[in-house]
Amino acid sequence: MNDLYDRHRAVIPDWVALYYRQPIELTHGEGRYVWDASGNRYLDFFGGILTTMTAHALPEVTKAVSEQAGRIIHSSTLYLNRPMVELAERIAALSGIPDARVFFTTSGTEANDTALLLATAYRGTSQILAMRNSYHGRSFSAVSITGNRSWSPTGLSPVQTLYVHGGVRTRGPYAQLSDAQFIEACVADLEDLLGHTHDVAALIAEPVQGVGGFTSPPDGLYAAFREVLERRGILWISDEVQTGWGRTGDHFWGWQAHAENGPPDMLTFAKGIGNGMSIGGVVARAEIMNCLDANSISTFGGSPVTMAAGLANLTYTLEHDLQGNARRVGGLLIERLRAIGAAVPAVREVRGRGLMIGVELVRPGTDEADPEAAAAVLEAAREGGLLIGKGGAHNTSVLRIAPPLSLTVAEAEEGAAILERALRSI
Repeated sequence: MNDLYDRHRAVIPDWVALYYRQPIELTHGEGRYVWDASGNRYLDFFGGILTTMTAHALPEVTKAVSEQAGRIIHSSTLYLNRPMVELAERIAALSGIPDARVFFTTSGTEANDTALLLATAYRGTSQILAMRNSYHGRSFSAVSITGNRSWSPTGLSPVQTLYVHGGVRTRGPYAQLSDAQFIEACVADLEDLLGHTHDVAALIAEPVQGVGGFTSPPDGLYAAFREVLERRGILWISDEVQTGWGRTGDHFWGWQAHAENGPPDMLTFAKGIGNGMSIGGVVARAEIMNCLDANSISTFGGSPVTMAAGLANLTYTLEHDLQGNARRVGGLLIERLRAIGAAVPAVREVRGRGLMIGVELVRPGTDEADPEAAAAVLEAAREGGLLIGKGGAHNTSVLRIAPPLSLTVAEAEEGAAILERALRSI
């Protein structure tokens, strides 16, 4: 393992982060479990950053990939592609967006980059609204709309970005307000911001901020924002890269918690739909999607193999009601973690919905973020046989818990018990 780590450091950039003091190599997985090169088994509560959505080595997906690879692996979008059209049809119907068109990419970063291209071309302006504490990807344009300093390595930008209040409910200047007052204050802030700027192309927002530590506004905030945006013709892009496909339990898409004024103009997706295969994409109304007046293709977006995986994975998700499972098992897990957190002084808050749960750690008796404690819990959890993630605006002091949506009640209890021991160890 040390040899592989040394080889990694010799050829991979320093800024490609690795978890754990002694990084692990995952060699195989099954269901909700994975194994490392030393033979240790772990319960996976992070799913390759919310990407292994259904299960590791899901037979339906591996079979679809194998069969398609045996026929043809690649063709590009220059040729008709049956699996791509079939998956696009299903996603368009599920999106809630009228007269929807779907463009496939290879990642969430590329999906958000495409959405920015469409919005700025459609509106004829390069001004973008984004949420504070947000994360939208790794590309130059995606970094330029990322409101989380830990993931924004440059201030240079191809667009002008203005940041809006509202993504974090329990910190910031409006934290002490009621939900209704919070929404009112954030809407007033948005109105004021728009009164001091030129035309804006779009607001892009995660319904639940992923890298930001699984924070979210009160339900209805983006519906209230939508009223303000529509009066000015400004588009709403819902970044569903982490919240889509039923992970939040209550809804299939995160935007549906803010649905009073209908669906967004665009939504972006990735991660879970491929269950590990590289799929991203944008759904938009036809008039927006078709606004580009130059040629464009995708070499790898819509690959027959990844589309076959997406179709099999989506079918499994719907037929086995994994959204309902996320709601039921996630509800039990979050209450169990809240009970644990109440007895651990370092836990400031346990939050989330469905199987998208954040545990925020602080120095006891304060509101001061404690990234060292989060790192220590991450290590202790791994030693106990549990893989989790971390994130947050305050120096990655939030533990991120996002297991595959097929998680059982017994596995939820197993993971909670390991995490309880890890939290108490600090």
